[in-house]
Amino acid sequence: MGVTGPTGPVMDRDEVDRALARLGAEHEAIETSLLALQDHAGRRLLEGAELTGVTKERWASAEASITLLWAYFDAYTDTLRTARDIRSRRRWSSREDLAELTELLRGPSVTVAGGTTATANAPTLAGTGRLSEQFTLEQLVDRMNDLYASSLDMVVAADAVWSALPARIDLLAAELQRTRQLAHSVGVRPGEHPAGDDLERITRTLTRLREQVVSDPLAYWVPAQGSSAPGGGRPDTTVYDRQARALEDVRREIDAVLTVRQDAEKRLVRLRDLLSRADRTLAEARSARGEVLAKIAASEVPAVSGPPTALQEQLATAAEYRRHAQWHRLSPLLDSLEQRAEDELQRARESLTAVTAPLAVRAELRGRLDAYKAKVARHGLAEDPLLVERYDTARRMLWSAPCDLRAAEQAVLRYQRAAAELLGARVPEPGAPADRRGEA
Repeated sequence: MGVTGPTGPVMDRDEVDRALARLGAEHEAIETSLLALQDHAGRRLLEGAELTGVTKERWASAEASITLLWAYFDAYTDTLRTARDIRSRRRWSSREDLAELTELLRGPSVTVAGGTTATANAPTLAGTGRLSEQFTLEQLVDRMNDLYASSLDMVVAADAVWSALPARIDLLAAELQRTRQLAHSVGVRPGEHPAGDDLERITRTLTRLREQVVSDPLAYWVPAQGSSAPGGGRPDTTVYDRQARALEDVRREIDAVLTVRQDAEKRLVRLRDLLSRADRTLAEARSARGEVLAKIAASEVPAVSGPPTALQEQLATAAEYRRHAQWHRLSPLLDSLEQRAEDELQRARESLTAVTAPLAVRAELRGRLDAYKAKVARHGLAEDPLLVERYDTARRMLWSAPCDLRAAEQAVLRYQRAAAELLGARVPEPGAPADRRGEA
């Protein structure tokens, strides 16, 4: 057209028509978005909820933004309607019409009353004291997009938390209730068993968590790093996950108690057998010690302890727990008793071995002496006077009571040396194993 106004060159008819078509499409898209926001389940829940904390603060701001959005949209609609009316006056718009349309479509033609923005707590006019604010249509669309994105982000985040956490908390609470009933059936109760105390703590935590999630969902929202999309992020399930793991630990503990209930009698029978065997082994060791003291001289024989009376008393306590179905107390007691009973049986066996060691030494010396006698006999030296003398001396020591093991060992070694000299064989040093090569 060649005509220039305050907003630049005046638009021609084609430019006006294209601008009106674009603005009409934008208007329709904005209206659709605003209606969707208005009908959003999260927004309706926020309107009816008793909010606290950060959600209460952000919802107050979002409500103001939504109110301002509609005020902006109404102003946008009025301006667009005015432009369409001007364009529809004539098929071929006059120069004055085109100039007016250019001002409407490109200039700061949209006026929003200051009272509206102030009522909506809008940041645009806050503290300025201005009675109104003017925008171009393009500026107004940008402002509406910003307000819409921030409002939708808040609504979507709250809705996501409400959709995710309360239902999961309710399911976990139902599982908690079943676990509590099962725990009660096996005697796991608060104040009597740590797992019972854990159940009470989990119950309190879940109850408090649900109340907080319902009243302040945004306190449990983690925004996505670097994301600008509305609702970018995820619900914070840290507290929930921790309680779910704690409940699973309690379930395992109760399962262990249930296993105790099923296997208690069998485990008690095995414990009685272990302690009985330990008692018999200790009795055998005491008897053997008396025999050793009577038959072996100059030997240190260790003392033998008495029967495991403390374990017997605890075994009786375990049986009492079983009779009264106190499974939560029986479980740790059985675990402890089983280990200690195994240790007691091992200790009894070691005691018997230590007590009978001198008899084993005497038996080894007797075997060595007879083995060498058979060896010299095979070589026709059994009647050698020196060998006969030394054999009789060693045999008398080994078959007399009490037997002096040290003296008897020396006597056996003297017999071995004499036999070795006659046979030309190597004689072992005192205390070394006998050389039985050629005995067979």
